[in-house]
Amino acid sequence: MSLKTTKIIYRVATIALAVFILPGLFFMNSEMAIEGMKHVGLTDAIWLQQLLGYASPLAILAIILGSFFPKVIKNHIKEWAYAGLAFIYIGAFWAHLQLGDTPAEIAMPIVTFIILMVSHCMWHKISNVKTA
Repeated sequence: MSLKTTKIIYRVATIALAVFILPGLFFMNSEMAIEGMKHVGLTDAIWLQQLLGYASPLAILAIILGSFFPKVIKNHIKEWAYAGLAFIYIGAFWAHLQLGDTPAEIAMPIVTFIILMVSHCMWHKISNVKTA
């Protein structure tokens, strides 16, 4: 796979993540989001809802804008952002699976996790070419 193709796949996957994650910042206190937390048994976990609501957009911004950080920390920040999002989607998958939710509800975190991993793998391919 050429470097140009790798960069295109990276950008498409990362933009898809941003399109999925960033609107959540504006809806994290909506009735639907509150009902979703209640559905998974977190009735009094508004703090968790807000933590995830702010952390996810910050993570995607760190991934997108990571190249502007100083060289010594940029890779670490991006890795932590990818890891944090991975934990969120694995947890969401597990919660939906344990609750016996519909296949569509179970599939959404899996699809998002796959897009996240595509972005992560392509970023590493691009980074390895630059350092070689």
